[in-house]
Amino acid sequence: MGRQRRGPDNHPVVRPACRRGPGPAPGRRTEAPPASTEPTAGGPQAPGPLASVPRWRAHRPVAAGAIASGVVSPRHDAPAHNDADPTGPLVLASGLTKRFGDFVAVDGVDFAIARGESYGLLGPNGAGKTSTMRMIACMSPVSGGVLRVLGLDPATDGARIRGRLGVVPQEDTLDLELTVLDNLMIYGRYFDMPRRVIRERAEQLLDFAQLTERAHDKVDPLSGGMKRRLTIARALVSDPELLILDEPTTGLDPQARHLLWDRLYRLKQQGVTLVITTHYMDEAEQLCDRLAVMDDGRFAAEGSPRQLIERYSTREVLELRFGAAEVDPRAVVAGLDGLVQRTEVLPDRLLLYAEDGELVLGEVHRRGVVPESALVRRCTLEDVFLHLTGRSLVD
Repeated sequence: MGRQRRGPDNHPVVRPACRRGPGPAPGRRTEAPPASTEPTAGGPQAPGPLASVPRWRAHRPVAAGAIASGVVSPRHDAPAHNDADPTGPLVLASGLTKRFGDFVAVDGVDFAIARGESYGLLGPNGAGKTSTMRMIACMSPVSGGVLRVLGLDPATDGARIRGRLGVVPQEDTLDLELTVLDNLMIYGRYFDMPRRVIRERAEQLLDFAQLTERAHDKVDPLSGGMKRRLTIARALVSDPELLILDEPTTGLDPQARHLLWDRLYRLKQQGVTLVITTHYMDEAEQLCDRLAVMDDGRFAAEGSPRQLIERYSTREVLELRFGAAEVDPRAVVAGLDGLVQRTEVLPDRLLLYAEDGELVLGEVHRRGVVPESALVRRCTLEDVFLHLTGRSLVD
């Protein structure tokens, strides 16, 4: 009796029954249709580092345990096109709800993610970001509302959807005892891709992730940044239409973070749709076209980073520190109503939100108030986030 193929989690790999589709009979040569010369809607795009990699769509037998762990997304009969209107959103949610018993993790949110868009989910711990991501990735069933991903219903077409997604989990799930290249090659086999295609894809992705020189090194001794880039490269092996990234740069040093930003920005330029959760506000400003700020399972705000700053904050913030001297904040801001839109008193400083911070600082000095230090800075997404969700720590 021959050996049964097993996945990395020791679950048997189940192969679907072979059946012939409507394509040509074996051995018959067919001519490929000519490449379209029509310009794209967004104008011509420069070929990215993965432009020459063949696109692969076929039956994907997958180990069941690998699916459950979120490592592998099966593609069963995945078509080469979206089932939804090509001009419509890639992800559409209306009244989306997720419950765990009596606890409501996601409470009736509405959103739409366009093709080629980079969409971010921000929020404190427990806000519902990961629960929303898991429903989009078809890893957690929807409790209520409507969700469509790639024009399909996750309740009935979960396998087809998962086969067209790439998932970068919060924790790396690489095989540490295998080489960098083997991690990509084995992952591609879960999608039943030909070895030649996997090899070409892997070489392109290693170059994309700047890991070519480490291709034959084991994963275990790699740095955290290298492992994270390899995890993203692995998620791209199957040529996904939607890439889901859960806190992709957590724990990385600034250099590794910026290199990863560069790689994600390149994917965005190539038209890959990204859905990102992050706790880094500068990362969200750099990578996301639009953002949703979640709090207590609901959307507190949604829009582009610039729109959110303009809507919920001011152009500048004046930070005043007074050291050990006791200063009554009310005395500082008295009479500044016309210049200051919002005041925030913190244990170590006073924040004055205004359109012109230098003008406010000049007025403070004119009143005889001399702070230990003063800083005028532009408002950031972090100011918006804290204004919408509060400064209290949520466990």
